[in-house]
Amino acid sequence: MTLAFLLTTLVMCLTPGTGVVYTLSVALADGRRAGVVAAAGCTLGIVPHVLATVTGAAALLHASPLAFRLLTYGGAAWLLYMAWSTLRDKDALPVPDAQEGSTAPRPALRVVRSAVLLNLLNPKLTIFFFAFLPQFVRDGDPHPAAHMLALSGVFMLMTFAVFAAYGLVAASVRRQIAARPRVMTWLRRVFAGSFVTLGAKLALAAR
Repeated sequence: MTLAFLLTTLVMCLTPGTGVVYTLSVALADGRRAGVVAAAGCTLGIVPHVLATVTGAAALLHASPLAFRLLTYGGAAWLLYMAWSTLRDKDALPVPDAQEGSTAPRPALRVVRSAVLLNLLNPKLTIFFFAFLPQFVRDGDPHPAAHMLALSGVFMLMTFAVFAAYGLVAASVRRQIAARPRVMTWLRRVFAGSFVTLGAKLALAAR
């Protein structure tokens, strides 16, 4: 494992994408615990892409334009659904009541399911790992698959740590934001717009 791998991984994790947007929205809506759960769900969503890379299935996806297109359109559709749900649900960013306690958070399983699907339906992650991991495996390595799994484990740990940090920071300003309805409305639109933009970019990638 090299410094180049760690720095590249850190930059990739810090770069805002679907996982970061989702983690921030959940943390602002339901607080610290939900933000950490969302980070865990986004991290779990990486597992299928890692397995596809290590087993060689990623090569098949890379070689099959139809499979790549279908998965990409599925991911774009899910992001558009997330945008619609964010705009439709007026309680997407609920206001905590100082006297009665905060509103009931959404179930953890629902948070994890949405987070996993966000990454699972993004075939660009599989292509990314397919192109990224082998660069850090030496030629002639007797156990390349084990090495790639180890690198993937570090990538996932860093992903969880960075996403959880994003969630904790967002949760720390939750009450201040919730006390300003106009800011909440603006944030809801920003998150919905972010999902639409990311969905459009994903759909265009299928062409």
